[in-house]
Amino acid sequence: MKLKGLGAGLISVWLSGFLLIALSFYGTLLLSPSLHNPSFSQVSSVAPRITIFTALHGYSSFDSQAIRSWLSLSSQATVVLFTQHNSSSFTDTFGSRLILDSTLDFTFLGTPFLHSMLARTEAYVSDIAVLIDPRTLLLPDFISALNHAHELDRDWLLVSSSVNIPHFPFHWDETGRSWRQDNGKRVRFGELQKMISLRSWQSNSSEGSNMIMAWNNVDAPLHCGVLPPFLYQRGTYNQWIINEALSCKRRFVFDATSTISSLFIGNDNIPQPKTRNWEYIGNSHLGKLYGSLSKSYTLPKLLKCNKRYIFVTASDVTGLNVGFRTRACITRSKSRSFLKLDPVKKDETLPPLKFPYDLDSLLPLVADKNRTVVLSVAGFSYKDMLMSWVCRARRLAVPNFLVCALDEETYQFAILQGLPVFFDPYAPKNISFNDCHFGSKCFQRVTKVKSRTVLKILKMGYNVLLSDVDVYWFRNPLPLLHSFGPSVLVAQSDEYNTTVPINRPRRLNSGFYFTRSDEPTMAAMEKVVKHAATSGLSEQPSFYDTLCGEGGVHRLGDNRCVEPETNLTVHFLDRDLFPNGAYGELWLKEDVRAECEKKRCYVLHNNWISGRLKKLERQMMKGLWDYDASMRMCV
Repeated sequence: MKLKGLGAGLISVWLSGFLLIALSFYGTLLLSPSLHNPSFSQVSSVAPRITIFTALHGYSSFDSQAIRSWLSLSSQATVVLFTQHNSSSFTDTFGSRLILDSTLDFTFLGTPFLHSMLARTEAYVSDIAVLIDPRTLLLPDFISALNHAHELDRDWLLVSSSVNIPHFPFHWDETGRSWRQDNGKRVRFGELQKMISLRSWQSNSSEGSNMIMAWNNVDAPLHCGVLPPFLYQRGTYNQWIINEALSCKRRFVFDATSTISSLFIGNDNIPQPKTRNWEYIGNSHLGKLYGSLSKSYTLPKLLKCNKRYIFVTASDVTGLNVGFRTRACITRSKSRSFLKLDPVKKDETLPPLKFPYDLDSLLPLVADKNRTVVLSVAGFSYKDMLMSWVCRARRLAVPNFLVCALDEETYQFAILQGLPVFFDPYAPKNISFNDCHFGSKCFQRVTKVKSRTVLKILKMGYNVLLSDVDVYWFRNPLPLLHSFGPSVLVAQSDEYNTTVPINRPRRLNSGFYFTRSDEPTMAAMEKVVKHAATSGLSEQPSFYDTLCGEGGVHRLGDNRCVEPETNLTVHFLDRDLFPNGAYGELWLKEDVRAECEKKRCYVLHNNWISGRLKKLERQMMKGLWDYDASMRMCV
């Protein structure tokens, strides 16, 4: 039977439209077989909870308009700002929807660690997590794209590149709901999108600060394996994460650059000072050492065509396998550049990782207002114990520590961990593979580096608290140690017998002592260094024999000595406050921390035990450990 007139025309149009829609929809399913076709769960009427994470460098500032743009997107959006400096001005400005988090790992220069940031995202209850630069403005279509992704029935990772603009000429009005020109005229969304399209050729890099990442199921990792200690906003890690997520195949990874309107305010291509180049080079080394940067991937694209979101692949972009309307939409979308994931050649030579700081330049950077530094000396076999010690110092808000590396391996490791480290070229060689436990020849040679380095720093005008890495800190001892005044060397006692004086012969522990940069102290330390240089023992006996006299002839009372030539006083610290490893059998207690906190201990030395592995085991088993070596971050 033939259909005539208007009825036939309507059916013909309906059939044509149906075929076009079917072809367009078919184009959305042409994803890589390994990804499995993403389908959609039933649309929820409840808006997803979104937590937007960003971080401030110690020296940087944020753009308040950027954060305002995030909070205006949805009442379900919360911002977590990682910063070293908690300030009420942040929360006063933005209210309870802005959370300050200072529990992050930062380098000594204030650069945040990305792996620490991503680990902290799991501490917040959220449906969607977003990682973004604090200078990036978001427009309303960002929420629309997230809502669409939220309906996918599998885990996903969305990436998008923002458009760079040197200056944003608009401002929020008093209501916080719309942008205004300087003359007060309202700026419409279409005008902002036009600004983006005119500069879209710039938004094509997977690196730089203009990358946005968002993902669901925040308790699940973004990729398989462990994230190296990349520095935030220092390159390499964006492409690394994308490649690893694609290799892992746990998440559907797609590029939403074409559907998200975002503006990065500033120029991310401005050359960094030479003193910061090592941070970028360090990230490049990490990216090449770990992961799959040498592989090449093409991401599926999220487009919005005819008010519908669709996914397309590389074959769709060439115009194959899709309908006419979808092909036209893809053509229009090419005005927005997609992300470029360029593989790194396996044999590509990276520049050497050169740290631009030495002892001279580090001291003014790390010393506190009293010109005091906390010095520790370590070799590679003790690198994990060094990091536990560093993590504890950070947790106690003691930033003025300094690390002397005894070998090249420790030096490179410390640089990548963001530590203020310098290398001692005169340190004994071939010590990285030795177990430098107490009494060994290695130990005797290494300890003499400590007193020599302390003397060098004293002569440069800085006070020094020398702390071995096996000294666990419960409280910051510096205020107490400063109270002893000038011309006093304050040291831990190594005496364990509770019924005898703590300043008995050779009971000065050279693993924890405080010295001032004054003439009596420097003159006395000169004598210690010279004595140790000619001794076949470690430096510890040289301290006592030089400052207290052989056999303790210069002892004064039960807790002091006075060196007669320099008139330097040596004060032995109260063992209840500064116990050594054998005092009071503290390490044998079931709850060492509780016992020490009951005594109001400042520190507890993990000495009077032979062997590095035994030290590590004892400290870990007793819960006095602050570093996760597998994740390379503080716990």
